[in-house]
Amino acid sequence: MDYNSIRREIEKYFTTNSSKDNIISSVLISFLESLNTGQIRSAEKQNNKWTTNSWVKQGILLLFKYGDLVEVNGGLFNYFEKDTLGLKQLSLSDNVRVVMGGSAIRNGCYVGKGVICMPPCYINIGAYIDKGTMIDSHALVGTCAQIGKNVHISAAAQIGGVLEPIGANPVIIEDNVMVGGNCGIYEGVIVKQNAILGSGVILNSSTKVYDLVNENILTNPLEIPENAVVVQGSRGINTNFGLKNKLSISTPLIVKYRDAKTDAKTELENALR
Repeated sequence: MDYNSIRREIEKYFTTNSSKDNIISSVLISFLESLNTGQIRSAEKQNNKWTTNSWVKQGILLLFKYGDLVEVNGGLFNYFEKDTLGLKQLSLSDNVRVVMGGSAIRNGCYVGKGVICMPPCYINIGAYIDKGTMIDSHALVGTCAQIGKNVHISAAAQIGGVLEPIGANPVIIEDNVMVGGNCGIYEGVIVKQNAILGSGVILNSSTKVYDLVNENILTNPLEIPENAVVVQGSRGINTNFGLKNKLSISTPLIVKYRDAKTDAKTELENALR
């Protein structure tokens, strides 16, 4: 089935009831295959603007709806998963390096050539990981998250997923972004290309980011600008109680924009890829 046919069928089945055998055979197998090959995505960039494809999330929800819980033999452990889901099947020809140690890539993800998955990491259904990206140890790429080319997602970073509400945007990380260790990016935040997030930066839809360079405050919908270097800072609480107790709130700060020195510190190693 082609892109438009899959979309029409998903949208139809999402609003009607159907037997499992009928929908699995006619639509959802093609849907999963198209997610795995990157033919369809939960969000796409058109005319320099990201657009969310809510129907893709509808298709993923149908996989849950029509799946039966089955026992899966995983070697040392048994797992219990919907029979419509499971793990993505990779081969050497995919040129994806999954290092031994407990990582998992769920069926229905696109993982580009040269991607490295360090153990243990997890990539959830609907995610799109473009070529040359590194997913480091204990990192999560959540449902439908869109990750660009040559991104480094450092150890213990969390890229949030989204299936509900159905119209919510996924997290989007554009090309050549460096995501520091223990970062958390959630609730449809967009990080534009070449940006750098220092260790421990937390971003969500209600986060205010203070641009010290341009003396500007970035708010919802939150987009981190191209080439921005973001670190976790703090701002004071100016109520009487806050002042009395010298309280402050964690706040991301844009402290600079990329320069030659920054590029040298974050340069990727081609030998790894």
